[in-house]
Order: sequence, then structure tokens, then C-alpha cells
Amino acid sequence: MSPAAVAPLVSSPPHAAETRFRVLKDGFGVEITGLDLTAGVTEKNFRLLQDAVTKYGVIVVRRTNLNDETHIALARMFGELDDVKPYIQAGRRNRLKYDELFDVSNVEEDGSIVDPESPRGQANKGNSLFHVDSSFNPRRAGYSLLLAHELPPPGNGGGTAFADTRQAYEGLDQETKDRLHNSDYIAAHSILHSRKLAAPEFFAYINPEDHPMGRHKLLQYHEKSGRMNLYLAAHIHHIEGLTEDESKALLDRLLEHATQDRYVVEIEWHSPGDLVIWDNTCTMHRALGGPYQARYRRDMRRATVHDSSAQAWGLNERTDVRQGLP
Repeated sequence: MSPAAVAPLVSSPPHAAETRFRVLKDGFGVEITGLDLTAGVTEKNFRLLQDAVTKYGVIVVRRTNLNDETHIALARMFGELDDVKPYIQAGRRNRLKYDELFDVSNVEEDGSIVDPESPRGQANKGNSLFHVDSSFNPRRAGYSLLLAHELPPPGNGGGTAFADTRQAYEGLDQETKDRLHNSDYIAAHSILHSRKLAAPEFFAYINPEDHPMGRHKLLQYHEKSGRMNLYLAAHIHHIEGLTEDESKALLDRLLEHATQDRYVVEIEWHSPGDLVIWDNTCTMHRALGGPYQARYRRDMRRATVHDSSAQAWGLNERTDVRQGLP
């Protein structure tokens, strides 16, 4: 869905007279314009962004004029940052200057376009499934801040879709809610599982059960907003205590429910400098494909903030060991 097709502009908050807010769908997602961050981020602007993402789950800020340094500085205001070192240790070189920035582009180190059939191209297919960042690690991600540096021409795809898992919980029938509350399920998350789902032939040799998984409660209380939430992701390999068939049936049902159109917004990237911030603990997201993938560069860089809530570590050992792709 294009932002132009959603709700009309609403009044700006009194402390941000030069900014304009437009709610995207039923209290989920908001577009912010008129917030120029060329000179960096003030405490007032940070609080505006933090309040907005807490309320709406995902925000898109148009034409921020952020660069790598101010992007990282803004992310640090949200909390402690994750980095790409596990991926580098697994053999992938970082073309970016800072390890705090995740390269989620289709651009190789030499500037060429990633071959969709290459190992990196195959791994990137996992981004097309609804997921949350870093749930497969002992400490999950809280906020993600994705900044556009170079975009394909309009009409060539490359948007990002987001699903509201708080509203998805609220939309469940009472019987399912009772089951989730009473069972208190634990889900095992694996990056290799989602990669194998997206590219089964390429990753046929991988058995996710041979690798560590992140263990998190399926049903959670979202502390920042005070609402219940389904902590879902394509990374979930299984639900503990259920048979393989029972686990798959429940996960398939919940994912299908949570990704209905009424819970999803699709954000189009308009220009370099556009920034999207989302809370991984109450939203899922996926990359939308398009013809650009084999024809045009799409340079996107993400800063990822470690979760600081009481559920940040799930049921995992508190260790700095994180998963990279083999």
C-alpha cells in the first residue's frame, strides 16, 4: 500500500510544530515529514521518534539527511548497538566503514549488483519472509533503524512490509488466546531455518537442529506499550513441547492470521535519506522484491539496537555468542 492511499494528515504534536504526522493504518505505522536531521538529533527530536515508534510500532521519516555517522549516533540514543562481527567471522566481508551498520543491500564490495544465484543472493531470500531481527541470538533486537542511501527508479519494487503483532493478538478468538496464555509456549528461533525455508535447494545440506537456537516466549507482554503481543517470526523452527505436526499447524495458523492485510502496511521508499524505525518486539517485517534486484543498486543500511526489556534474553544463556551464516 502506498502512503498516498492511507489516512489523511493528522495534527502535529504541540512540541513538534514543524513536523507532520500521517497515520498509515488503524493506529499502526506513521509517516513523519519535515524533520531534517542534517545537524544531528536533538533530545527533543529523539523523544518524538521514540514516542512515535512505541505507539505506532513502525515509523517512516522522509528525507532525514542522515549519514553513516549521524545514523549510528541516533541509533545509540535508543540503546546498546548490535554489530556485524558474527557475519564477518563466518566469512562475509563488510563493505561498509562501520561494523555497527548491517549491509542489507544488493551491492557487492566492488559496487556490482549481487548475483541472485550467489550464496549471498540465496541467503538474502530469507529477508522476503516475515521476520524479526536477531531473535535467533541469545539477546534479541529491540529497535531497527533502516536508512536508504541509493534506491532503484520508481516502479521497480523494493518496498518493505510490516505486520502489527499486537493488533494480531487482539484479533484472535478467545479460545486461541486462552490456549496461548495457558500453555505459555516457548518458540525456538533459527536463522538457518528461515534461510532454508526461503531457499530450500541451496540450503538442503543444512540441518538447523545442529546449530544453536534462540528460545523466546511465543506470547509476551509488550512492556513499552502495556499490550499483549505475539512474538512471531519465520525464524521459528518449532514450538517446544509439541509434536512436529502440532508445532507446524499452530505456527502456520498464527503467521497466516498475523499477516492478513488488515494488520500489514507496505512502505515505499521515496528517496535517499528516508529512514524507517521499527520495534522488533511488536512487529514483523519483510522485504518486497521487484525487477530492481537484478538491474539496479539498492543500498540500504541498518543499525540494530539490542532489546533492553525484561524479555530481551528470552530463556537463553547470557552470552555474547551470536549466529552468523556458515
